[in-house]
Amino acid sequence: MSDEHRADILGYAGNSIVRTPVLDELARGGVVFRNAYTPSPICVPGRQCLMAGQLPKTCGCQGWFDLPPNYMTWARRLAQYGYRTVACGKLHHIGPDQMQGWTTRIGMDIRMDARHLEGRVEAEVARYQPPIAHKWSQAKEVQRAGVGRAHHAGHDAYAVQGALRFIEEHFLDAFYDRATPDTPLLLKVSLNQPHYPYITNSQEKFEYYLNRVPLPRNAELFDHPFLGGNFKVRAGEEVSEREMRRAIAAYYAMIETVDAQFGRLLDALRHAGEDVDEWIILYTSDHGEMLGEHGVFEKQRFFEESVRVPLFIRWPQRFAPRVVEENVNLCHLFATLCDLCDLPIPEGLDSRSLAPLMRGETATWDNETVSQFGAHNLMIKRDHLKYQHYGSDSPEVLFDLQADPGETRNFIAGPEYAKAVASFRERLSQLASGANAETLMTSRLPSS
Repeated sequence: MSDEHRADILGYAGNSIVRTPVLDELARGGVVFRNAYTPSPICVPGRQCLMAGQLPKTCGCQGWFDLPPNYMTWARRLAQYGYRTVACGKLHHIGPDQMQGWTTRIGMDIRMDARHLEGRVEAEVARYQPPIAHKWSQAKEVQRAGVGRAHHAGHDAYAVQGALRFIEEHFLDAFYDRATPDTPLLLKVSLNQPHYPYITNSQEKFEYYLNRVPLPRNAELFDHPFLGGNFKVRAGEEVSEREMRRAIAAYYAMIETVDAQFGRLLDALRHAGEDVDEWIILYTSDHGEMLGEHGVFEKQRFFEESVRVPLFIRWPQRFAPRVVEENVNLCHLFATLCDLCDLPIPEGLDSRSLAPLMRGETATWDNETVSQFGAHNLMIKRDHLKYQHYGSDSPEVLFDLQADPGETRNFIAGPEYAKAVASFRERLSQLASGANAETLMTSRLPSS
């Protein structure tokens, strides 16, 4: 897993500029989900929902919140059935349960926010707390882009080194002969890059991409209060064209770095005698990155660049390579992993197994996916139509990705869409949003 990796910046996705040979080769032997979406287009809720197999309103992670301690995650489920569950790198937990079902954690982000500490003396905690680290503006992030030593690259190096050490001990342990290669293993390597800051530690990669990366195809702000607002970053306006090109080049360079780090892990598995064709290998990210499209950077939008994510699952011994066009959600990974590992799927999930789609069985798939962030912001995508609701005081948005793949026009008032809009509004109330919302969700993601 990586962080903030846009779905279309991969060689296997048709991008001819980025160099991702490791992920491309894995995808060629796997099932690629072309329309995979995050349950929430922002880090913390997106990651919590991925692990819980539930939408933000179901698991109570609509904002910067952790899952409650001992919550059911797919790491916990596999551990319950004898798996050694090992997470290396970023999980983005801030609460008291820093494991959330993982039996081993390796990384630099294992820390609990002071507000979760029981019995804390508020006056003393406040006295020694550092000043609140306000985030830079998006324009400043772009202006500072380039080559340097960013903190997230150091965190990733630590995570990869820890994963390499774990692989050596688990499969070999040449010193003490305590290797446990027959113990079933869930190994997650979760990197920070290509999340901003837009800084790469590779001068060569940065220079390679600097004059090759494309500038945004559509840098015009969308006329909607929640789609532009204070997040404007446009070349020739808030930043120069050169500054924007530097930020995009650094982002591409970080993706190439991530690809090479995953290559090191595969090499370590092969060195330990593992046949990677016997492994279920999954790659994804928590959300995408706007990179200046529609005049904004970062995420928190339901535009394709922000809400759609890369996803493939490779298990050549059971599934032939194919591309799946149906809409799927990262919430579905819980049920999918249980299904592939022959484990019972817990009750109460917003999760469907992707195994039928991996076999090419699409006839009974309910082609809907949902994404949420905050208390009122919700997207429902059904087939090629993408409906968005931002609370009673903001206009609804409907994109038709067949008629307008660049998402530049709002079709909400089109008479030919009236029936679809009425259906979306009904679904909205079932998902505990909109004017007719009930207190609790009365309908989850379709079960088929």
